[in-house]
Amino acid sequence: MVPDVSTGSDSRGLIVYLFGPGRRDEHTDPHIVAAWDMAGAPDPGRDPTATYTQLAKRLDHHVDLRTRELGGKKPPQHVWHCPVRTAPGDRYLTDAEWAEVARRVVHAAAIAPEGDEKACRWIAVRHADDHIHIMATTVRADGRRPRTHRDRQRAQAECRKIEAEFGLRRLKPGDLTAPRTPTGAERAKAERQGQTVTARHWLREQAYAVAAAVRTEADYFTVLQSLGIKVKTRLGPETGDVIGYSLAAPGDTNAAGEFVWYGGSKLAPDLSINRLREHLPDQEVVADCPRYVADPTGAWRHTTTAIHAARTVLDSGDDAAAQGHLAAFGDALYNIASATTGPHRAELQAAAMAFNRARRSATRADHQAATALRKAAKELAYASNEPGGLAIALLFATMHLAHAATKWHEQRGHAQQAAAAEEALSHLQAGYQQAATPALADLAHRAPRAATARRYEQDVRAALPDHADRILADPTWTALTTALAHAETAGHNPRRLLTEVGTQRELDSAEHPAEVLNWRITAQPNRRTQAARSRSTISGTPSMSAKPHPSATPAARPEERSRHR
Repeated sequence: MVPDVSTGSDSRGLIVYLFGPGRRDEHTDPHIVAAWDMAGAPDPGRDPTATYTQLAKRLDHHVDLRTRELGGKKPPQHVWHCPVRTAPGDRYLTDAEWAEVARRVVHAAAIAPEGDEKACRWIAVRHADDHIHIMATTVRADGRRPRTHRDRQRAQAECRKIEAEFGLRRLKPGDLTAPRTPTGAERAKAERQGQTVTARHWLREQAYAVAAAVRTEADYFTVLQSLGIKVKTRLGPETGDVIGYSLAAPGDTNAAGEFVWYGGSKLAPDLSINRLREHLPDQEVVADCPRYVADPTGAWRHTTTAIHAARTVLDSGDDAAAQGHLAAFGDALYNIASATTGPHRAELQAAAMAFNRARRSATRADHQAATALRKAAKELAYASNEPGGLAIALLFATMHLAHAATKWHEQRGHAQQAAAAEEALSHLQAGYQQAATPALADLAHRAPRAATARRYEQDVRAALPDHADRILADPTWTALTTALAHAETAGHNPRRLLTEVGTQRELDSAEHPAEVLNWRITAQPNRRTQAARSRSTISGTPSMSAKPHPSATPAARPEERSRHR
């Protein structure tokens, strides 16, 4: 059961909508199921003589009194509106049951506490099987305004209790960090235009993807504009600095032909200008975010290493640092999808979108603690190649971090975030299987000769005696021998390397320990290449390749934008 609280200033306009046919004639039998005074509330849905104006005047009675006291000035945002909807698949609720829901919600939100004779006036209108609209005017009979602080959260908490008592689907409790749910009007508009998502949802995804890739605030606005998105900034009156911004999707206009604007914080709490600035510097620091990468596979290795480190942070007990790493991991997922070209890319994009709900919670993030992960993730936005097994090794690491994120949120009671992280994990697992299955089969096909495999078996028994039997019995052991052969060619000592990667994290819980070791070994740098590059740099001829600044990320490519609009 989902309550969605908002405020406004047009009581009659809302009444007309509630009792009218709806924007697509979807309203059926509009009528009042509960009110502050059932005998004194005219019901245009049941009484032919009742009018919208009469009902508005009765509701606004105390507002009008307060207006006269204020010299003709109405209190701001005096209309309180809260649709309450059951979840898909829930049973049918009677009018009497909806009336109880309405009374409990207005009591919990402090609009009309039970037994308070001076409470605000309110009505609950039903015009569909699965929801009601609660409308109130927020001036009490004594002229005071109700104490509606945290009304959304209190209404949600009451709905969780109602779900349990009414035998309805138990939804995840929220913490007011979720993005705003698209309104019915936004969803209807998207359907009319043949779009699968609303303009608000589409803009939010573009903003997240661009913020993940760019290095500065200026780049953020520039890239958004290059994608055809309209950008409007709000400047401070004294300093002239940007203090807010709004975005509009291409072609998204109202009836008057004007663009429909959404403020950054209205798209998602962490897309406000202040939240963006916590991890987007005002000036580009080339030393911290180099545009030139000496090793073309460096970005993939750096990100893999940073993701392994993030798992350790989640276990550290430092919640602020952990939350910072989860936010950075959300950026990393967008850039991993951006740099991926295989058929599993769609699953990675879906994982990035799903994880958006898991990247923030009521815990304030320490973004500075996650600098290494965010920097590595931005390097991926400039990567020009997808280095086969190394990319799969990175994907393997993301699965484990998503799993750790699920557990971290569960332990702290972040139900919605835990569910989002679990959904992202399922997409990452699907993407991994698509990419890893043929890669592991190819490694097994190119296994070294039997004598070399026996030598590696001895190395495993010497380096990891407690896990050797399970590793050698793993179906992916043959693929691991090929990875060890590649590592040996790259300058690694197999036994020493097995000891090193085997102790990075425990192997006891690994279902396929050989597979885990395979991807850990794949992520190791080529020592011979590093030595050669070091000698080249010392001789004065550094080996560097320029990387162009990305103009878009995969979630915001022009061809996909044109399909949306």
